[in-house]
Amino acid sequence: MPISSQVSDMSPHYHDTLMLLKKYRDIAWTVEVSSRNLQEEFRAEYSCPGRAVLNSLKLNKADSCLMDCTKSLEHSTKMLRIIDSAVDLIREKHKKGELYYWVLYYAYLSPHKYENSSEILHALESKAPPISLRTYYARREEAIELLSSVLWGYIPIE
Repeated sequence: MPISSQVSDMSPHYHDTLMLLKKYRDIAWTVEVSSRNLQEEFRAEYSCPGRAVLNSLKLNKADSCLMDCTKSLEHSTKMLRIIDSAVDLIREKHKKGELYYWVLYYAYLSPHKYENSSEILHALESKAPPISLRTYYARREEAIELLSSVLWGYIPIE
């Protein structure tokens, strides 16, 4: 099947989900670093743990810059949790969920970014029966389509 007809068969949300997955590691890293930096800033500014300051800031709305940073961090954290929850749902409930989970994990979600598809296939061998490169790409596309349906709330017609 020509690539142009394959692309037209994909849901309109496929590319949104793919972009989100491609950014996942960077977002997770930024959330981790920002959280630590914010906690250190709280400690330096208020000489107490970040959580206590957060609670007082929510009540007093004293420092809008710290509140804005906190809200942004909370928003990003919630977004990561939504993605993680959707992937976990696929893993638990879909007939190919375990394979799709590991394909998505090694391709996009693991803290370690694999250099190429061969490395991903090698990592997958510890979690599933060996698959060819062509099968890997097909399963990855299926997993992204399925994740799209969970994240964006539509059901693909098969």
